[in-house]
Amino acid sequence: MWKYMNQEMCNQFLLSLHLIDGDLSDQEKIKLLYTISNTIENQYEIIKIKKNSGKLRTIYCPHPLLKSIQRKILHQILNHKSISSYAKAYHPHIGLKENALPHVHQKRILKLDIQDFFNHIQFINVYESCFSLAYFPKPIGMLLTQLCTYHDDLPQGAPTSAYISNLVMKDFDEEIGDWCSQRNISYTRYSDDMTFSGDLIPADVIRKVKQYLNPLGLKLNYQKIHVINHSQQQNVTGIVVNEKIQVPRLYRRKIRQTMHYIEAYGLQSHLEKIGYQKSPERYLNHIYGQVLYILQINAQDKEFQIYKDKLKEYENSYTFSV
Repeated sequence: MWKYMNQEMCNQFLLSLHLIDGDLSDQEKIKLLYTISNTIENQYEIIKIKKNSGKLRTIYCPHPLLKSIQRKILHQILNHKSISSYAKAYHPHIGLKENALPHVHQKRILKLDIQDFFNHIQFINVYESCFSLAYFPKPIGMLLTQLCTYHDDLPQGAPTSAYISNLVMKDFDEEIGDWCSQRNISYTRYSDDMTFSGDLIPADVIRKVKQYLNPLGLKLNYQKIHVINHSQQQNVTGIVVNEKIQVPRLYRRKIRQTMHYIEAYGLQSHLEKIGYQKSPERYLNHIYGQVLYILQINAQDKEFQIYKDKLKEYENSYTFSV
């Protein structure tokens, strides 16, 4: 039906999306949206962050007006589109725990990583998955796609990018998920991290994943292929899954040690000994957050329930912001 819409009708449709607030006239709002989309390369601050590997990660921070527009696109348009049940990142009430649960007590785990995930999701992928003629008049769909991309890529740092990545990957998730289900293999994807588990043959899974990724222009990172047997510690996005979901022993041990020092020597003495320069409140909030993370993964952990209660006893002297 969109082919019968003239420019004036398209403009009215665009205004109905309410992407810009303020007292501007309708004509000024339309002009501003097209001006931003036509100068998109000037609408971001580019930040380089060093990763643990020593390599740099590029973050694209949209300027305030573009960020506001992107947030409206996210909340008013994108969030109403369903994603695959196999996607476990960037979705309310779903996260690391849900990503790990399907892989508990499995014979073998295969972990795969998509190389330069966001950078290889292209303009055409975003348009076809989110803003195509199935949803919008073509001029509007192209404008919305332009507002959500940078140099024809999906910018890591824009509010819209995470959810868009799930929409772009929806067909892939369903196809590979169905293929796995037929072979009694569990599959989940957390952003660019794919996890497969069961009595699987890694080479067969890798071959099929490559086949399904290829139409999207995506490739595997062969340096991050890991096969983990049940006799080893099976870790899925930071959670141990050999027998039950649990935060790794080392993470728990460090918190246990910290709590011992605080109780044995007092908070202030402990902070002085470790040379902590920031406020005690900040330190307590940090530890409290770590304890809450462990309880989020395993709410029945009695030891860390006790730590949570002990930390809350400091409320008389320090204020928690968590």
